[in-house]
Amino acid sequence: MGLIRRLRVTQRAMERAMLGVSLRNRIRNVEIRRRTKVTDITQRVAKLKWQWAGHIVRRKDGRWGPKVLEWQPRTGKRSVGRPQRGGQTTLSASQVAAGSKRLRIMELGTPYKRPMSSSGRLSVDVILKHI
Repeated sequence: MGLIRRLRVTQRAMERAMLGVSLRNRIRNVEIRRRTKVTDITQRVAKLKWQWAGHIVRRKDGRWGPKVLEWQPRTGKRSVGRPQRGGQTTLSASQVAAGSKRLRIMELGTPYKRPMSSSGRLSVDVILKHI
């Protein structure tokens, strides 16, 4: 059972308890809601969710929330298979986040094949050169 459905069921049970009504009385939920004048939990959750989304969009401190909400996915189809490894990867962003002060560039070399291991599986390694 979903979370929203469980919240609705719990809210209805609380409203019946407030009125002193049991399920055996067979009073409709609409009538119970009219008597208690309580707003529906699903409407309240939806309203709070939209308020939170507005709060996130209005932030101007450079966090990723607004960027994610405005993100447009790439068009077209991705090629099949594992992405190719190669080229240069700068580690500056992760190093800055980790507290490193030096900028290092890691160059991924060409893969070479190691001879078969005792298990019979062929393993592939990548040569890493640190600059």
